[in-house]
Amino acid sequence: MPDGSLSLPARLCLLAWDPARPGTADAARLHHLVRAGALTELAQRGLLTDDEGIVTPADLDSRTGDNALDGLLDLVRESMPHRWRTWVRRYARVTFDAVREQLVAEGYLRAEKKRVLGVFPSVEYVLARASAARALREETRYVLEGPVPAGEVSERDAAVAALAAAARLRTLGFRAFESAVTGARRDDRVAELAGRGGAAAPGLRRIVDEVRGAVSAETARAVASAGG
Repeated sequence: MPDGSLSLPARLCLLAWDPARPGTADAARLHHLVRAGALTELAQRGLLTDDEGIVTPADLDSRTGDNALDGLLDLVRESMPHRWRTWVRRYARVTFDAVREQLVAEGYLRAEKKRVLGVFPSVEYVLARASAARALREETRYVLEGPVPAGEVSERDAAVAALAAAARLRTLGFRAFESAVTGARRDDRVAELAGRGGAAAPGLRRIVDEVRGAVSAETARAVASAGG
């Protein structure tokens, strides 16, 4: 997948930035999606494990060198135990802000200062590398809809596609309504990709399913609140 150096949450964040709506992202579900990506990457790396449904750090010392991922590790270590679905929501903005700043630092997004109503200072984030975002979208669509068997997709690419599908990102062509046949075919493919994304270690499939289910639930809640 393009820009393979980006973390899983960074790729999901970049995927959600809509070039047809400059300065905006699919904000109704983005914070939870980015947090889900961070949880999944930490689980794939073996730094977060599952203990009867509870998110559990593998140890108290490991670091990734990624500020957003290490910040989440610290948060989990310092907090009361919680389930995966709770951690998809809990302080999700913290992880999102850290990932967004990484994308700015690496030149994928650009922070532009402006004033609201001509008075109040604000910052707007816009795509600075539209070609990279477009390549990422095209590759993710190919993973979701293409002919390559799920078992031949990389675990990281499979997880990106499965989580993005759970969030029903508009940037990937998801719409409020689709035919039953199309929906069933896509659901089967996404389930296969989720399985591939959780194939690296025993128990990881359950983690990916839990996180993906939380993103789906938060997306449905956001869509309902927005009226569709």
